[in-house]
Amino acid sequence: MNKRLFDIALSLVGLILGSPLFLIIYIGIKCSCKGSIIFKQERIGLHGKPFNIYKFRTMVVNNEQNGLPMLAEPDDQRLTKIGKFLRAHHLDELPQLWNVLKGDMSFIGYRPERKYFIDQIMEHDPRYEQLYCMRPGITSYATLYNGYTDTMEKMLRRLELDLYYMEHQSCMLDLSIIYKTFTKIAFGKIF
Repeated sequence: MNKRLFDIALSLVGLILGSPLFLIIYIGIKCSCKGSIIFKQERIGLHGKPFNIYKFRTMVVNNEQNGLPMLAEPDDQRLTKIGKFLRAHHLDELPQLWNVLKGDMSFIGYRPERKYFIDQIMEHDPRYEQLYCMRPGITSYATLYNGYTDTMEKMLRRLELDLYYMEHQSCMLDLSIIYKTFTKIAFGKIF
């Protein structure tokens, strides 16, 4: 099956079936803190082109000092109460179904990053540019086996795993990644 058709079908199903959950999260964020419900941020995707990634907002408004990008830490003080819960269960990522439907992202790929961090990664390993031949994903092989990346060491390890996925991608591998991601989220495992 064509990967793009699979992405379109699965994102449509996810948006329709997830709409009650979207509404609950919307109300929870709206009642618990000020600011927008949806957070958007520029990331770099297919062919090195920028796009806006969408997430449910999990942090307080204006959370980066002096406008410099900052990585979130496990017990980050910038997280709202509901934001901690959403992140722990990866529910903040649900609006990315819209990114998949639009064609900015795929279900499986590499996790898209901000240019600020890509520039730092490429100082250590210029192979990052090779990833631009595929759409970034909501989940990835690297996410399963490397977890959240909050250090340069983890970013470089994630790159190695993303390049491995790029060389070995197949329908079976994608289905395996989707299954493992879903079961980890369903059983509350942090990754």
